[in-house]
Amino acid sequence: MYDAHVPARTRTAVDVTLLPELADELMRIGRRRPGFVAGTELDASAYKLLWILSDGRARTLKELADELDLELSTINRQVNSAVRAGLLERFAVPDHPSRPVRPTPEGARLYEQDSSVRAAHLSTILDEMGPAAAQEFIRGLRAYNDAYDRTVPRK
Repeated sequence: MYDAHVPARTRTAVDVTLLPELADELMRIGRRRPGFVAGTELDASAYKLLWILSDGRARTLKELADELDLELSTINRQVNSAVRAGLLERFAVPDHPSRPVRPTPEGARLYEQDSSVRAAHLSTILDEMGPAAAQEFIRGLRAYNDAYDRTVPRK
């Protein structure tokens, strides 16, 4: 049982009743193919990189690693793959040792296309839930993520 891994001194009545249910739901989410939505072309890592870069600001590998909370070696592999696929490009900045990355026109096009497909997919899911449940879910997910960020140190 999931709550068996929580030290006894940190368990509360709420932990006992909610942890198994939370674990079950997190496992259900985890079983889904991360980032895959029918009709999209980008893999999950390329989509996440392009999502971060969609604000129009180029990033160094270190900045991307920090924003995505991933190891620098992982980001390096993902960026190299996206560069080879023609989705990202590196460029030189005068008097700066690192070469930031930015989307190529093709990367930006595919990101916009996949974002539209993903938005339609999410709209269908939220419509299925109904407006009140959808709002409650988003508020709860935000509260969970905020609490997680406060209690779990970043890499």
